[in-house]
Amino acid sequence: MSETTKTEDGTMKTLLSALAVTTALTVPALAFARPVTLTTNMNPYGGDGAYLALYVTDAKGAYMGSLWVAGGKAKYYEHLSDWYRATAGNPAEINGITGASVGAGRQLKITLDLADALFDAGYELHIDAAAEDMRDSPSEVVVPLTSAGVGQPVPGRRYIRDFTYDM
Repeated sequence: MSETTKTEDGTMKTLLSALAVTTALTVPALAFARPVTLTTNMNPYGGDGAYLALYVTDAKGAYMGSLWVAGGKAKYYEHLSDWYRATAGNPAEINGITGASVGAGRQLKITLDLADALFDAGYELHIDAAAEDMRDSPSEVVVPLTSAGVGQPVPGRRYIRDFTYDM
């Protein structure tokens, strides 16, 4: 056996041990969250790609947090007006949760781990939408997060044809 093979074996054992410890720490947390797929289908509205902000509010309408922002230029975020007002335009709200804008007739599909406590407790998922040189659409979609709502399409008002969430 060469020295390199021994090092690789040692590294592999260390990696497996670290993985076992990490898994033991995270498994209890997984009981309190689940992967949820959010699917937004866009209308063929005939314009540039839309910026979208997906965020959650509590039963009283208070902003709880951002889930995803589609669109990469921060100077246009102010057009996602309900979301922008709720976050005060703070870029820390979206670090690591952004992607490209979504074109007319296209689909945005993302899977996130959402806390079980968000479901059937009065929380709502909002989507603000805006497209360049077109009207802004704050709260284009508002859907209560409920077990009964899983897989049920909710129509948008302007840019979004429909939105669904699946677990």
